[in-house]
Amino acid sequence: MTKSPTHLIADIGGTNIRIAVVTPQSEHEQGQYYQDVETYKCADYSNLAAVLQSYIEKKGLVGKPLDACLAIACPVDDDLISMTNLPWQFSQSQLKEQLGFSTLTLINDYTAIAMAIPLLSEQQKVKVGGGEAISGKAISVCGPGTGLGVANLVPVDNKWVCISGEGGHVDFAPVGEFEISILKYLNRIKARVSYEQLLSGYGLEQVYQAVCAIKHDTNNERLTAADISAKGVNGECELCRLSLSVFCRVLGAFAGNLALTCNSLGGVYIAGGIVPRFIDFVKTSAFRERFESKGRLSHITRQAPTYIITEQQPGLLGAAAYALQS
Repeated sequence: MTKSPTHLIADIGGTNIRIAVVTPQSEHEQGQYYQDVETYKCADYSNLAAVLQSYIEKKGLVGKPLDACLAIACPVDDDLISMTNLPWQFSQSQLKEQLGFSTLTLINDYTAIAMAIPLLSEQQKVKVGGGEAISGKAISVCGPGTGLGVANLVPVDNKWVCISGEGGHVDFAPVGEFEISILKYLNRIKARVSYEQLLSGYGLEQVYQAVCAIKHDTNNERLTAADISAKGVNGECELCRLSLSVFCRVLGAFAGNLALTCNSLGGVYIAGGIVPRFIDFVKTSAFRERFESKGRLSHITRQAPTYIITEQQPGLLGAAAYALQS
């Protein structure tokens, strides 16, 4: 009798690589989808194969049948993978042969985050505002972080299929005079302003700089996104608080646009490393109001719930979901 292969999964970023194995089927009902997590610093290794080999040896998996599903923060359409934030290149086919994987699947990191959503428990997400998800309807996710990631899930033949793209780079559409003023400010330094230019770490910094200019504050210091969010939440800086409020309003409008584009009555989820830092602020902001405010089609966005993902390892969870569904 042929032994079933072990599903090895990984979430590969520019700084850290997290590797785990999928748990036995019997544990999935308890919400346990992966185990034996190890975190590796990319700087300590010369290539991806060396990291994976180290994990395989440490966990006693040498010579055992292995399937691998790796979530990675770069395009995965070609055999040759060039990592965006690391000087690493590798061939998918050669990596599979070198490590003896039975199968090797690479997925984009936002595909992994999207695939994690159907597995999230109530403890791994926070609801913002009203709305109730309709089973079997499309789900959207966006995530302000280094950039603005976007992906969508649609149900096909009792499986979730991820449709990813570059939705964060669509043109920014301001609402109201103040946001128009921010767009005018940004147009002085950018030939084109996308939503990512506001909804990212760098984007929040640009919003703050625009707010300071509009309010004629000439004494403002250069603040990081973390500084702006912290000072805005604790009320230490009124311009930071206003900037954070603008960020939440624009995020709500963008998320609502996603709901309309994909008819995302399964919900719209906010991922990324920025928003979970100030969940209570988001709840009291105009985020949900702007999400719902879509004119005669507001009945769609009022129905669609919005959530902030708080799961610490959505990449691993999504890679596990993808591996189990394949």
